Formats: sequence, structure tokens, C-alpha cells
Amino acid sequence: MAPQTPPILNGHSETVIAQTCQTYNLTPSEFAQLRDRAVAAKATSYSPYSKFRVGAVLLSNGKVNAVTGERTTTESSEGTYTPGANVENASYPVTTCAERVAFGRAITEGHRGFKAVAVATDISPPASPCGMCRQFIREFCELSMPILMFDKDENFSVLRLEDLLPLSFGPDQMGIEGSA
Repeated sequence: MAPQTPPILNGHSETVIAQTCQTYNLTPSEFAQLRDRAVAAKATSYSPYSKFRVGAVLLSNGKVNAVTGERTTTESSEGTYTPGANVENASYPVTTCAERVAFGRAITEGHRGFKAVAVATDISPPASPCGMCRQFIREFCELSMPILMFDKDENFSVLRLEDLLPLSFGPDQMGIEGSA
């Protein structure tokens, strides 16, 4: 049986946005920032071959000190937003997706404790992260984390990572606790 397609929600309805924020423990401001920053990141895409622009942004609420390994919370009450965009290459397998660009940047800057991921594309319905990105996200995030997917009109779908990557394999299966 094929998985259910998530509903496409009206990205301009205050009621729908408020319900989404309540369900996924986001503030309306965080939701708006995730949407706006994912759309803005899309504009930085290097996609001359496919013309398929993707922007992603991560919301994290913690950092790890590179020297001491100590975790701290972010200074801002809303956390830190880290953008990324897809970067293509003439040799397609070398292409890097927006989500992996954003996570690579965030992790190397010491960010941890991710609260949400947002992805924006120029198509409708919204596109979800590819399989490789889903597994990459799994390395650093709790399975309950929401992934917001915005279409060209800023309408959206949202699923938790566990819904996008059922029966996942992650750091916990390798005996590593607390990587998320």
C-alpha cells in the first residue's frame, strides 16, 4: 500500500498556520522565518543544469563548543537559522542538495538541537527531501522533528522525520546517544 500523501495546507491562512504551529511546537514568528528564509535560500541555488531550485533552512536552539564539547542554548529566544541551497555539478552525482548544504554548514558552525527544517521549491505540490537527505537529517535530528515543505505559492505540507523515513537507521543503532 502506498503511503498517504500529506495534505497541502494554505500558507496564507492564519488559522492553518496557527494550528500547524501548535501541533509542531513552533511560534508563528518561527514559522514565518522558516518559510521566508527557505524561499530566500532558494534564490541562492546554483542549478544551471536542472533549473530545479531548492532552498532549505534549519532552526536550531543549541551550540556545541568545539573546544570543550559543552552544549549551550542559543542567545536568541527563537534560536539560530541556517540556510542552504542546492549546488549542482556537471557530474550529477557530485551535486549537493540544499538540506545537506544547510546541515553541513550548521554542524561545522557548532549548531545542535534542531527544532525544525523547512524546504522551498518552485513547484507545486511541495517537494520533500530526497532519500539521501532524509538519512542525512536523521543523523542530527530527533525523529519527531517537523519538516515543512513549501511550494511555489508558499502553500505547504508538513511531516515529522519519522513519517518521511520510517524504520530509519541512525546513530542510536550504532550505540551513539545524543547526536540529535
